[in-house]
Amino acid sequence: MPPSTSRYRHLFAIPGARAFTAGNLMARLPMGMFSVSAVVMIAGTRDSYALAGAVVATGLAATALVAPWTARLIDRYGQARIALPATLAAVLGGLALVLCVRTGAPDWTLFAAYAATATTPNIGGMARARWAHLLKGDPGALHTANSFEQAADELCFMLGPVLAALLCGTLFPEAGTLTGMLLLVAGMALFTAQRSTEPPVRPRTTATQPPYRAPGMPALLAVCLAMGAVFGAMEVVTIAFADDRGHSTAAGVVLALQAGGSCAAGLLYGALTPGGSAERRYPWCLAAMAVLLTLPLLAASLTGSLLVLAGALLVSGMATAPTMITNMTLVQQRTPEGRLNEGMTLAVTGLLGGIALGSAAGGWVAEHASATAGYAVPVTAAGTALLITNARNVFGRPNLHPNSGHSH
Repeated sequence: MPPSTSRYRHLFAIPGARAFTAGNLMARLPMGMFSVSAVVMIAGTRDSYALAGAVVATGLAATALVAPWTARLIDRYGQARIALPATLAAVLGGLALVLCVRTGAPDWTLFAAYAATATTPNIGGMARARWAHLLKGDPGALHTANSFEQAADELCFMLGPVLAALLCGTLFPEAGTLTGMLLLVAGMALFTAQRSTEPPVRPRTTATQPPYRAPGMPALLAVCLAMGAVFGAMEVVTIAFADDRGHSTAAGVVLALQAGGSCAAGLLYGALTPGGSAERRYPWCLAAMAVLLTLPLLAASLTGSLLVLAGALLVSGMATAPTMITNMTLVQQRTPEGRLNEGMTLAVTGLLGGIALGSAAGGWVAEHASATAGYAVPVTAAGTALLITNARNVFGRPNLHPNSGHSH
């Protein structure tokens, strides 16, 4: 049996792992559907991409504010008690958005309804918390589990937009949003029903500090912000580049190649046993990411070919998953005991904030200079992440506890 197969087979041989993973994937797929579905639905009925973009940006900002509070409640009271009610509250917001669009309600109601979806729990963080609980004392298996979760992220964000566009285009404008909400509720119900794998709620001590104040966490969150800017800028700039060449419909396929490269690299990375500590690997991962991100810039500026760019994005995406896997490993190691969901949700919040900043910066450069010049934005963002990481003693001493899967 190949080592890669045996590592993943070992994970899913754990009782309950397959069931919670099925629910996890079902609930995670809509995360890649909602934004595209909302844009298509609103722009198609209100004839305004500006309005659609503003509504989605408002929802993103609301999620960045609310998600850490939702995660804190999950850590305090348990996944089953909080995640499903929070999901149902978010679905009510989604249904309100569909109703407002369908009935021609005033524009402000769209902002309010989409902001109400911000209570959606971070399903990826909850899944990683389950693996951390199940695999305590086995850092190799936890590395494989984190790699699988990162590959799942890439897969869902690769398939989600395509599914959303297909549903909205072939059925009716609201089909993507409604299908996404159905998958979210069903997946979350299946996930939270698996009580045997749920991490136990640990008593909160008054001495427990917030995750964002733990040693090394501020730097990690700053790096997440910079990496989010890479993703946000790359998406906007690639769409602009394809549109300039009259191939706007191909942008989704080109971006999917980048996600596909990252997904494959994540699965391969999980099948290997990386040497050294995560702290030592992290700068090298970020350096590889910064170097490979120069490929799309070179492809766009030297050839102007969308086909060559697609190949460059495929290769450049291969550094993304290993970097994110190592990042989440460090977040797990440094988050105070009993607050793991909150710590990982803060990392995701940093990524979301960076995506918003990167989208704005990439769009500005693409409009005022050129789409080709816009590919310098992701390179700059990755370089910034590398500079933050290489600052002297930037991570401090890890806060080792059962979340980390090992001790020194």
